[in-house]
Amino acid sequence: MTAAVEPERTNGRRDGMAAARPAPTTAEKVAELRRRRAEADQPGSPRAARRLAARGRMTARERILALLDPDSFVETDRLARRDIEGHTGPQPPGDGVITGFGTVDGRQVCVYAHDSTHRGGSAGAVFGAKVGKILDHALRVGCPVVGINDSSGARVEEGVLALAAYGEVARRMVTASGVIPQISLIMGVCAGGAVYTPAFTDFVVMVENTSHMFVTGPDVIRAVTGERVGMESLGGATVHATRSGNAHYAAASEAEAIDYVRDLLSYLPANNLDPAPVWPPASPLDPTDADRELDTLVPDRATVPFDMHEVIRRIVDDGDLLPVHPDFAPNIICGFARVDGGTVGVVANQPLHLAGAIDIDAAEKAARFVRFCDSFNIPVLTLVDVPGYLPGTAQEHQGIIRRGAKLAFAYIEATVPKVTVVVRRAFGGGYAVMGSRELGADLCFAWPTAQIGVMGAAGGVALLHHRALAQADDSALLRQVLLREYEDRLLTPYRAAEHGCVDDLILPSETRPAIVRALRALSTKRVILPARKHGNIPL
Repeated sequence: MTAAVEPERTNGRRDGMAAARPAPTTAEKVAELRRRRAEADQPGSPRAARRLAARGRMTARERILALLDPDSFVETDRLARRDIEGHTGPQPPGDGVITGFGTVDGRQVCVYAHDSTHRGGSAGAVFGAKVGKILDHALRVGCPVVGINDSSGARVEEGVLALAAYGEVARRMVTASGVIPQISLIMGVCAGGAVYTPAFTDFVVMVENTSHMFVTGPDVIRAVTGERVGMESLGGATVHATRSGNAHYAAASEAEAIDYVRDLLSYLPANNLDPAPVWPPASPLDPTDADRELDTLVPDRATVPFDMHEVIRRIVDDGDLLPVHPDFAPNIICGFARVDGGTVGVVANQPLHLAGAIDIDAAEKAARFVRFCDSFNIPVLTLVDVPGYLPGTAQEHQGIIRRGAKLAFAYIEATVPKVTVVVRRAFGGGYAVMGSRELGADLCFAWPTAQIGVMGAAGGVALLHHRALAQADDSALLRQVLLREYEDRLLTPYRAAEHGCVDDLILPSETRPAIVRALRALSTKRVILPARKHGNIPL
């Protein structure tokens, strides 16, 4: 009988079995983490990164580092990724989006950026999880969020999970609206459902010739309607900054776009409970030579335009105004400035465009700006030279009644300090909606050049005296007499002052000191509103 033969043993293991892998040492564990970090720091595709550089564009990580203060960026979820069923390609850590926080001018900011070098920056479940977490963090600590968008849209192979990711992000953005400032930088393509997350934010900044934003792209439009259109003319930065109003600023380069966002953040509070940054006052209270230049700025003839920016430069600290929507609805000016060292939101008619009349675009532009200022406790300074709402069938048919009412609603709803200066004309509905006393201005001043009434002298005389003018032997002479009488009796600012519609008449050179004193007096303003969920602005 043959005896059983024991298999040979090697170091206590049965022959043929794989040797047990020795436990990694601490040094090896540290080295592995360093390797994974280095991998995560690389673009998803080095070739795609080189193409970006050749076109003068930055990678997602470079954009974040350019925005934030040096050595302040702390990345979150850098190793996150998801195995996608049926996908055999590489799965680099980060999964096409970079998230984290850092500082801008020493103040905390959260940031996320699509990495277009990894699958075109397409968004899937990991995008929703990572961006959702950084939005939650921003809401908890009360700091602004900057999103850098450069994405081909939802990741097709993830199906409904990609759509759910957008929903998770959108829900958080709406929750954070009015609580923390939210800013979008469009640095490449932003298409399909991806466009709505920037639309929820407070400010959208685009880059000329490289940013494109649209719901349906040129190929789909051509297939469905037969219309042929290029990406630039469909949804480029110029289109959205001048026509649609979807972009608040169009920069010439990515560097300029980032600089604009840094400047914008310098005017804004971190959240709706914190004050905006305050700088030392730039000018004394006594009128300066620049103030005295205002005494001769307004032309003698009311029909001659002037540049309202010249008024603003002499009122605000250092003459600096950061424009918002400068190329959209240029008949009204909106922007941030400082007065007495504190941030103010400036709303002003611009006589150089449409004589300063309010049209649909101007009303919506100013209304949204006023509502943002109110959300973050930024005082509103209004400078008025308005002949009224822009007349015409196009405006009426496009909804000037409903859409124009937004501006009045925004001013009435706002509880922040509101100071108004009537520089020249304030006629009809334009008088009312441009921060009038009756709509809630705390203090309303007027220059001696102001004209306040239902309509201008030419229209008023034609309406009231058309029969007498038709029967007069010298209608031209009678018209001049009636015009002068109408202006002296019905348009004079002294009549408005007598009835309390303006609080005081001031010399133009006294404007800046008057505004400074008004804002100081209103710094402790408190308003208690009736209990309600929210108003119903005419959208």
